Amino acid sequence: MGQEATGFKSPPARDRLDATARSRVPRRRQIRKTFNNLKITVLCGVVTILVLRGTVGIGSLLGNSSEAAAADQKVVEDIDRILREIRSDSEPDEVNQIPFGFNSAAAALNYTSADVIAAAANYTLGPKISDWDEQRQRWLSDNPGFPSRSPSGKPRILLVTGSPPNPCDNPIGDHYLLKGTKNKIDYCRIHGIEIVYNMAHLDRELAGYWAKLPLIRRLMLSHPEVEWIWWMDSDALFTDMAFEIPLDRYSAHNLVIHGYTDLLFDKHSWISLNTGSFLLRNCQWSLDLLDAWAPMGPKGPIRDEAGKILTANLEGRPAFEADDQSALIYLLLSQKDRWGDKVYVENSYYLHGYWPGLVDRYEEMMEQYHPGFGDERWPFVTHFVGCKPCGSYGDYPVEKCLKNMERAFNFADNQVLRMYGFAHGNLASPKIKRIKKQTAKPLEFLEQLNPEARIETRG
Repeated sequence: MGQEATGFKSPPARDRLDATARSRVPRRRQIRKTFNNLKITVLCGVVTILVLRGTVGIGSLLGNSSEAAAADQKVVEDIDRILREIRSDSEPDEVNQIPFGFNSAAAALNYTSADVIAAAANYTLGPKISDWDEQRQRWLSDNPGFPSRSPSGKPRILLVTGSPPNPCDNPIGDHYLLKGTKNKIDYCRIHGIEIVYNMAHLDRELAGYWAKLPLIRRLMLSHPEVEWIWWMDSDALFTDMAFEIPLDRYSAHNLVIHGYTDLLFDKHSWISLNTGSFLLRNCQWSLDLLDAWAPMGPKGPIRDEAGKILTANLEGRPAFEADDQSALIYLLLSQKDRWGDKVYVENSYYLHGYWPGLVDRYEEMMEQYHPGFGDERWPFVTHFVGCKPCGSYGDYPVEKCLKNMERAFNFADNQVLRMYGFAHGNLASPKIKRIKKQTAKPLEFLEQLNPEARIETRG
């Protein structure tokens, strides 16, 4: 599908804000780090004084060994207090920032590029598994009550999403996380898909946007009956409740991701793919991909140095720490022979749809089309990249994001509510109204309860 058909100016304009938002650091965290650095400076000064005392024999000048011991103990207590304050001031995901392979803060402060590369090479998501396909097939044979296909014959899918374990900085952000969860549950209920909502960091080294990798790996190993793991960001909403992913199209592939092959392989663009919504087959190939993908993700020097490599090799990428999306693009480019044949770059429908080009057109869509297309006529997914309603920063004003997220949620919710005779009065309001009379013969209208009947949705 050409760029003109998408209704957007260009793929770069559509996706650039995603990584830009990821590259920003909250001001509060920067201020906290500055204070922590000052505390560390004070601590170093105290330690220096303590060392000088022992060197020049200040303790003997006190004339009393007990007084010297007491003074030493006071210094130790001060050091311990400062360290506790530094730890308590840290964000939950700032703990344990020493990269894999480093055993002290001094090592982290004096790392070299060679150290970082060695540490990254040693990093793993878990014990190496090389026979997962065989293990999984044996398990499926021994457990016929957990088939890899649903009763309708469709491959089993597990939708995975999540949010940080702490409350949102902006309280209303929690409300919209709830709405996003409700939206995903509705879609999964309609289409017989299982869903997991995660709020835990399974690997502290891979907090932030890298947190999906250890989670996906763990779910693969814990659910051998699932054929596909489908990751979706919490700020992405289903907006076509009737559309189903054409899994038969991907029978020869293991990764399905929205993007553009020309931007990926010809231009090496850092926005050629979007990892906000993708499918990964439960197989050995996928475990190997996760193992190759993860080493750029550990927090601290590893992620910083990897970011420099990504910026140097991907067209248009700003200088910031390594992110999962850029790392995947770099991996597919640098090891195309290993991974390329099993990757399906999808753009015939909106597995990821950039919201500014969609939300204002919902009324037009309702007048002209109906659910079930999944493309620019009725987008499958509307993804609010650049919006951070849960955080304190973002590329767009929070008010604008919340207004448009409300419209997207109600646009999708209407497709569910209409099955029961209700709809939102308008897309900007959470209020609903009855649109169909009740009947004593509801089974005569059973077909209308099925969103796949692609009924009209105009009010």
